[in-house]
Amino acid sequence: MRVRMTKATTSLMLGCVALGACSSYGGPQQVGYVQPAYTASASITVGPPDLPVYEQPECPGDQYLWTPGYWAWSNGDYYWVPGTWVEAPEVGYLWTPGYWGWGGTVFVFHEGYWGPRVGFYGGINYGYGYTGQGFQGGRWDNGHYFHNQSVTNVNVTNVHNVYNTTIINNTTVVNNTVTRVSYNGGNGGVEARPTADEQSAAQERHIPPVAAQTAHVQAARSNPQLRASANQGKPPIAATPKAGAFSDPGVVPAKEAGAIHTAAAPPANNASRPNTAVHPNDLPPAEHPAAVTTGDPKDQQNQQEQEKLLAQQDQERRDLQQKQDQDHQQLAQQKADAATTQKLEEQHTQQTQQLAQKHAQQMQTLKQHQQPPHQDEPKKDKP
Repeated sequence: MRVRMTKATTSLMLGCVALGACSSYGGPQQVGYVQPAYTASASITVGPPDLPVYEQPECPGDQYLWTPGYWAWSNGDYYWVPGTWVEAPEVGYLWTPGYWGWGGTVFVFHEGYWGPRVGFYGGINYGYGYTGQGFQGGRWDNGHYFHNQSVTNVNVTNVHNVYNTTIINNTTVVNNTVTRVSYNGGNGGVEARPTADEQSAAQERHIPPVAAQTAHVQAARSNPQLRASANQGKPPIAATPKAGAFSDPGVVPAKEAGAIHTAAAPPANNASRPNTAVHPNDLPPAEHPAAVTTGDPKDQQNQQEQEKLLAQQDQERRDLQQKQDQDHQQLAQQKADAATTQKLEEQHTQQTQQLAQKHAQQMQTLKQHQQPPHQDEPKKDKP
């Protein structure tokens, strides 16, 4: 049985969810932007690992806000997106972290956003001001951002706008053990629902993650060391001083791993069923065959034909991903429920699988066409 407990603390567990980035004021704005929900893969029936414990890097300046890291999903595995300090895209705006939630049949990720108030983020205790409800790590005052020195790592030499207020840190306790669960609902997830104030905040003007935040995520996705299967829930790059600064001297590793959750073994007749990719970005990268050098004059021509086909297929992947992203944006504007979102993802799964099958058939046909004629049959003498 899960029991909700509270206690005062000035040191918080660190955790997960928010896209970090550096961006100047006056960045892209979007009126009516709401927190979109989408599944990264139809096969996500196991929640993300628990939140790792790590130290917050020192704040680089007055106008930087803390955005905690989170477990994202790609190619059949969770990977850690490091927490980071980031300048808000507009004065007065705060970051509402994204969060994973159980959608009834699969886990769904709800994207984070910038807004005048912090909205619902699943009730997850991400630490450093994100206690599961609201944000107590800092506040805006007359166009200037002030840091709560009791919960954030600030050096008054570099950061001059500070105050000191002890906050209440909500923790989840299971069997007398504090857990760092990183998702809402489902088996073992946080049992929290949006308050009336959080629902009101969701209707306000929002700004989606800016380009630098997206680049930060892409860099994490391409780093094999950040995958849960490689780091066992203890990422070597847990947080960075600024977005994308994965090699900065101020990078910090996780001190304690988050437990990785596993699913029950599937029935024998489904044991070999592969994971299903929902979106083109979930598909494994296309393999580029090594150049064949047999001395045949057609070797170069065959290589050029393969590269041309791969480029065409890569463009078709991008086109389909763009179309599916537009579908998600339209659902977000319509404030679609989980059932409608799941139906769309089933359509996306079918589209993606059809494209993958088409591309595999195209490559197989090309290779068969390029094969030299068999010469192992003896020639028959003419009568």
